[in-house]
Amino acid sequence: ETFAALADPNRFRIVELLRAGPCPVNDIGERLQLNQPQVSKHLRVLKQAGLVEVQPRAQQRLYELRPQSLRKLHDWLERYRELWDARFDGLDQLVGELVAQEKSDKRKKRT
Repeated sequence: ETFAALADPNRFRIVELLRAGPCPVNDIGERLQLNQPQVSKHLRVLKQAGLVEVQPRAQQRLYELRPQSLRKLHDWLERYRELWDARFDGLDQLVGELVAQEKSDKRKKRT
């Protein structure tokens, strides 16, 4: 659900904008050059995914990021980053061994 919500470029842009702090719908629309119904639709999807929350303030509603959901996403991605880092380290080691072997083979051919 989180990835589906962030897959849309406009929703991703909204999340990026909200990194700076809470923002009302109209400001989001102006900054991203989207009309109010579009922004509201995207915010509804982000809210359902648990990525944003709304705080009523006087006559407007301020949307802000929910750090808990982003932390869960980060933690989930971190497990895969560790896996890929280990695989790339193994690949680096293999490439190093192949380069060393190639150099050794070239020296043997010269002598």
